[in-house]
Amino acid sequence: MSAKKRARTEAHKPTMGAPRFRPTSGTFSTTGGILIQRQLTLLTLDEFQTQSSSLVKALDERRGCIFESSYEYPGRYARWTMGFVDPPLAFEGRGRHFDILALNERGNILLPAIFNCLQQCNDVESITTTTTVITGKVKTLPKGTRFPEEQRSKQPSIFSIIRAITDLFGIDASIDPQLGLYGSFGYDLTFQFEKVKEHHARAMDPNFPDRPIQRDLLLYLPDSIIVLDGNAKDAYRMDYDFSFNNRSTRGLPRIGTSVPFHGVTNLTQRRDHLPGDYSKKVDLAKEQFRVGNLFEVVLSQVFYEPCSKPPSQILEILRVRNPSPYMFIINLGLNEHLVGASPEMFVRCEATPSGIRVETCPISGTIKRGDNALEDAERIKEILTNKKEESELTMCTDVDRNDKSRICRPGSVRVIGRRQIEKYSRLIHTVDHVEGYLRDGFDALDAFLCHTWAVTVTGK
Repeated sequence: MSAKKRARTEAHKPTMGAPRFRPTSGTFSTTGGILIQRQLTLLTLDEFQTQSSSLVKALDERRGCIFESSYEYPGRYARWTMGFVDPPLAFEGRGRHFDILALNERGNILLPAIFNCLQQCNDVESITTTTTVITGKVKTLPKGTRFPEEQRSKQPSIFSIIRAITDLFGIDASIDPQLGLYGSFGYDLTFQFEKVKEHHARAMDPNFPDRPIQRDLLLYLPDSIIVLDGNAKDAYRMDYDFSFNNRSTRGLPRIGTSVPFHGVTNLTQRRDHLPGDYSKKVDLAKEQFRVGNLFEVVLSQVFYEPCSKPPSQILEILRVRNPSPYMFIINLGLNEHLVGASPEMFVRCEATPSGIRVETCPISGTIKRGDNALEDAERIKEILTNKKEESELTMCTDVDRNDKSRICRPGSVRVIGRRQIEKYSRLIHTVDHVEGYLRDGFDALDAFLCHTWAVTVTGK
């Protein structure tokens, strides 16, 4: 996971700030004609804690994920926990190639429905299937093809496959707010839309020379989810069974492959730059700023550290040392885990009487916390009177508003919170709060993608 920042996606479900809703047991159909039977089991807080703890430990060895919030800011973040293990399906993307994997017998039941759906997708160039995997490739547009700025998220891309799958399993959020796709996105997904020259070679799969080894995205479709509304102290588990073409997952075991975790204690490489190389790039950037070739640049270097502790223990440490609105473990398979604690809401969509509301909370401006409340107050005064910090947050928010203007109704994009203070275990941040309402013809994926364009010059 080095040098990769991944973000979670939760399709067809409310995020941590959405209104609370407890579903009931019942049967319903998706927009793609899949019949779903949902069984609701209410849990006491002790029962939820037991199941949640077992889930976190299971993620050391089995695929799945847990998302939790241990910090609350009214109107922005709320306490919310959900997770699952042993999902039936995984969707992986590498460049313009994709694989949809059945992870157990229950996944095998769903593959034919997905294959039929993707065969009708105009953005698919080629597709094949076996009883356990669907493999395909997305079309590449002819050189010189252009899309209007606000339509770039509609062009053929790996997200065309996500759209097709979410349409197949589409459910109104008022019927089921939890069932959806969960996982992670990588930075290289930008190349699906931005025709940027790649200056760093990607390792290619020796068996498929045109496919990168590194996955750009990994999404799971769960069939059993535990949920906790931390404010209402409301906990439950939802178990799903799927039926398609007279075949059903009912009665099939909810199991997955267990791969023991092996930590890394020795590393041959500790960083990707030789001593002095990074400072040379800083000097070069300064000169380019001076002559007007650069307005903004983000230089980076990768450091590697050994880690012998399993992901479950790392999350436990983060809960104590850095409790945050967004904390998570994702077991991505292939001996790859993602563990994190983040204060930032990237983008959130929810249905309202006025339309689909899009909101973001750009963060820029950081200062160390004091040793007591009086010192905190001095630090807050210091950061709020710092013009440089104010300018950086203004720039981030201006970019954010510009992104929203591509897909939101004219006049609906507003800054509803300006330089709000958020205090965490060791840091204080200044945060803006921006909202807009989607125009007709745009959805939550458009909202996500409109905020992922390349807006800074980046590199190593």
